[in-house]
Amino acid sequence: MGVRNHEVTASQRLLDNNGSVAEKGWSRKQLQAYSREDIKAPGFRIKEWDYYLVINKDYGAAFTVSDNGYIGLQSVSLLDFRKKWEHTETILNLFPMGKLHMPVNSSEGDVRYEDKRLKIIFHLEEGIRVIDCFFGNFYEGREFACHIELEQPRMDTIVVATPWKEKKNAFYYNQKINCMRARGYMEYGGIRYEFYPETDFGILDWGRGVWTYNNVWFWGNGNCDLDGHAFGFNIGYGFGDTSAASENVIFYDGKAHKLDDVTFHIPEDDYLKPWKFTSSDGRFKMDFVPVIDRAARLNAVIIESDQHQVFGHMSGKAVLDDGTLLTVTDMMCFAEKVHNRY
Repeated sequence: MGVRNHEVTASQRLLDNNGSVAEKGWSRKQLQAYSREDIKAPGFRIKEWDYYLVINKDYGAAFTVSDNGYIGLQSVSLLDFRKKWEHTETILNLFPMGKLHMPVNSSEGDVRYEDKRLKIIFHLEEGIRVIDCFFGNFYEGREFACHIELEQPRMDTIVVATPWKEKKNAFYYNQKINCMRARGYMEYGGIRYEFYPETDFGILDWGRGVWTYNNVWFWGNGNCDLDGHAFGFNIGYGFGDTSAASENVIFYDGKAHKLDDVTFHIPEDDYLKPWKFTSSDGRFKMDFVPVIDRAARLNAVIIESDQHQVFGHMSGKAVLDDGTLLTVTDMMCFAEKVHNRY
């Protein structure tokens, strides 16, 4: 892939006067200012989303609020790794076109969606992200509710500003915030699921952009506690022109350690067979034993999506910038392959 891992270090506008990424690369925090007014593409092509995932070794949940121009997609997933069970409930909205007023950065402003069945609020407090959700008739007539708090101390994240070679006004501005220790609860079907910050973590996938129509991407993310130290990783490729920087990174005690290329070795015949992950620099080598394939297909004329978000246990080695070798054993995490046309 020829990734150079150019790090952006100066605050600036994300897009230039032509609507193209002004400085493509990666950064440790959001230094590039996103604005819908700078975009040189129709409003129905703009995609804005906040996605939270909170898991431990036994269960978890995912929450999405998104405005994808001509369609909004609001969803909640409940995952039980012990039972190898999951349910995702999704509400589609036609032509939100900015009506959700998604914040222009991840560090200010709340995200809110509400209709007759679903209420989601992503609320920011000092050093804490709060997820409140109520979903009526979530599954089999039962409601889902949660209150989860994610601790976000001062720490590195991974931010990428990625263009597309074939379309100058297309871009992908994305931040992954790892290693947020989780506390709180979820309730569904008379069962209360608790989260504890000593062992449980959440992530935020924050994205804004204008994509090309047909894309395939690979993404993996996970966190765990290693003897009191917060460890996490984010890996991915296939999306846009990543010649300036990848999103591959290791997090340890709040510091980002940048990786080069990472390859997903996925069994061609069955997503639930063991996978492997390797990096070109030899600093990330993991085995992955799947538990659940959260597969979803959507085919609605011009919109088509084929998703395999696979949750499982990862074990292996990661090497920090200074050569420190970390050993990971049975970390619950996920990796996915997604093909979207929309």
